[in-house]
Amino acid sequence: MPKSLFEKVWDAHAVRTLANGQTQLLIGTHLIHEVTSPQAFGMMRDLGLKVAMPHRTFATVDHIVPTDQLVEPYSDPLAQAMMDELRKNCRDFGITFFDRATGKQGIVHIVGPEQGITQPGTTIACGDSHTSTHGAFGAIAFGIGTTQIRDVLATQTMALGRLKVRRINVTGKLRPGVYAKDVILHIIRVLGVNGGTGFAYEYGGEVFDRMTMEERMTVCNMSIEGGARAGYVNPDETTFAYLKGRPYSPKGAAWEAAVAQWKAVASDAGCHYDDVVNIAAADIAPTVTWGINPGQGIAINETIPDPAKATAVDEKASIEEALAYMKLKPGAPIKGTKIDVAFVGSCTNGRLSDFQEVAKFVQGKKVAKGVKAIAVPGSQIVALQCEKLGLDKILSEAGFEWRAAGCSMCLAMNPDKLVGDQLCASSSNRNFKGRQGSPTGRTILMSPLMVAAAAVTGTVADAREVFAVNNN
Repeated sequence: MPKSLFEKVWDAHAVRTLANGQTQLLIGTHLIHEVTSPQAFGMMRDLGLKVAMPHRTFATVDHIVPTDQLVEPYSDPLAQAMMDELRKNCRDFGITFFDRATGKQGIVHIVGPEQGITQPGTTIACGDSHTSTHGAFGAIAFGIGTTQIRDVLATQTMALGRLKVRRINVTGKLRPGVYAKDVILHIIRVLGVNGGTGFAYEYGGEVFDRMTMEERMTVCNMSIEGGARAGYVNPDETTFAYLKGRPYSPKGAAWEAAVAQWKAVASDAGCHYDDVVNIAAADIAPTVTWGINPGQGIAINETIPDPAKATAVDEKASIEEALAYMKLKPGAPIKGTKIDVAFVGSCTNGRLSDFQEVAKFVQGKKVAKGVKAIAVPGSQIVALQCEKLGLDKILSEAGFEWRAAGCSMCLAMNPDKLVGDQLCASSSNRNFKGRQGSPTGRTILMSPLMVAAAAVTGTVADAREVFAVNNN
């Protein structure tokens, strides 16, 4: 029987079926950070347990680290305490920790791939909802809670219900100025923020075949925003080329054996999917959100929805709530909306290619007066790559603040926060109420180049017009 990648990986990691019908699943790779792991380690100590397989767990610090302060102690005592606690836990339990002093620190979902820790055909868990990022490599990756972190530390397994699989084909060729971020925002708009509940999303079609690994990571990253527990792309030559030579990738004869195994894990032709969705690339435009969840998005040339035209009562109420919070007018164009802050970064769009694209178009231009613009690399290695290419100088000369690696303003568990009802053009993944640090702060999600266009014009703008974009 032909099988999907999900079925192959799940079956290979299934330890047993539990009495409640869930699977006890072996977790091949466990990633941890400073925010969701302290309580789990506390429970381990209370129970007198050791970490079962410390070589399968890797740690970094990302959520709370300040991006404008490298010297410790940090000005925020809680941030310093979390940093110290993670160091202690990794030392006591024998876990590899990519601390700031290593030069390998960064957002956990950027560090894993760039180190070659993220590999096809495995299961990956992390106490962070955007763990689905790692599915770009053909892994089944998902976020878990603190008690599940404890379970994985103690047993290298966890209990999970088997998921259905939805294949999402994006066919054709993307238009100029349309990026991976637009693809996933469009998918979530079409299928809804709850459309993926109970599913793993398998992304395919010509658009994904042509995407780089960094683009695939952007799409898989936001699978969770569409309600899916996991999202993945079948591994191919693009995957193997990215992984070859990375620190934790197999070497020599082991490499050839690994590639053969990785090829075999891809979905078989004719395998069963519980659902199939087809989307034409030509239908995808530069997309921005207007509301308070990632599914409330529109093309840049569309107008803000009018609740009076909603057909369902709950839809009408949802639109009204979003417009009241975002302070936007129904029926008005989203283009031209004034912004206060522009943020390029996060585990969604904080990689080298994101900064290359922004730098290419902002060179010689200036951030609009009154706009605070920050660029935050997703890891110390990304920062070094950018600085070697002079991208930091281009962005700084344009008026962006070039920061150190971290999650930064994506979730604002650090000093990078919105103030009052500031509106932020953001390349991050969530536009929930208060997400960026202020209970009244407002977020509009978009691609990095659209953030750059907003930064230099001071308004939500069409990057294709601002930068005369005519190719990808």
